[in-house]
Amino acid sequence: MTSGSVRPSLADCPVMAFVAAANLGTAEAFYVGVLGLRLVQRTDFGLELHSAATTLRVARTDSPHRATGTVAGWIVPDVAAAVDGLSARGIVFLRYDGMDQDPRGVWTSPAGARVAWFADPDRNVLSLTEPGPPR
Repeated sequence: MTSGSVRPSLADCPVMAFVAAANLGTAEAFYVGVLGLRLVQRTDFGLELHSAATTLRVARTDSPHRATGTVAGWIVPDVAAAVDGLSARGIVFLRYDGMDQDPRGVWTSPAGARVAWFADPDRNVLSLTEPGPPR
């Protein structure tokens, strides 16, 4: 960057998400085959996937550690339909103690967003969110 140039705000830059995987073949089968993300590139180090305008990088690691919360999620127009579609592909949705989830596993937040969680083969927690009404 040259002096005097304007630095972009990160709010104007695309976000890239990262998840760790022990086996890239298994991760590719899940993210591409089950979730339907587009494979852009595969190297010995990881997968580059696209989902709408977001890049998801699946990084190979010998000992993936499980994050304590959700690592990536998708905003969907109809969470019930998305849950039904992924359930038909073998995805099992997670249930959490103390969360009032409906029979599909969908929780409604106090602000009205509807959220469901599931895990990838490395137990990274992923989510689907149908936004609530505008505030």
